[in-house]
Amino acid sequence: MIRVPPHRGGWLEVVCGPMFSGKSEEMIRRMRRAEIAGQRVVIFKPRIDDRFDAEDVVSHAGVRMRAVPVGSVAELSARASGHEVVGIDEVQFFEATVVGAALALADLGARVIAAGLDLDFRRLPFGPMPDLLSHAEFVDKLQAVCHRCGGPATTTQRLVDGRPAPYAGDTIVVGASEHYEARCRDCHEAGIDAVTIAA
Repeated sequence: MIRVPPHRGGWLEVVCGPMFSGKSEEMIRRMRRAEIAGQRVVIFKPRIDDRFDAEDVVSHAGVRMRAVPVGSVAELSARASGHEVVGIDEVQFFEATVVGAALALADLGARVIAAGLDLDFRRLPFGPMPDLLSHAEFVDKLQAVCHRCGGPATTTQRLVDGRPAPYAGDTIVVGASEHYEARCRDCHEAGIDAVTIAA
């Protein structure tokens, strides 16, 4: 597919998919190319995501790039000033105002690259992702490899003691392979509701 970025001004790119699909790695690849081109780049990550490193964005494959951990969209917006390319990793963890912030940065001329989960472990749209996807000029939906059958995985399965997490469980639980698997549609299992477990 040939992509033609706007001749003037900024734009929004979204890289999404399940866990282990290479979203962060793809964002880092794009950021490094921009850096090589001499552009001023910055990646932001939510402060709660300290799985591999408190500051760097680190992919599951070990690819890393220096990032700025932030606790809010307001902090992200304030610190993005002066950068031509702005990356936002794990964007699904940010509050809904991240959509307006990303669009405002694009309107000011920045290329904004947002990467994150499009669906939560229940296979429901995750946080601000639906709005980001609908506003983006460019969208890439990546696939992982299903941990069960080896097919193309488009969903994330959260596990508790090796079993699917309860449907009523917390939406945000930061973790990696100890808590999550990539699954295809057929292999994804609905979690047992917490009410059923208590009965």
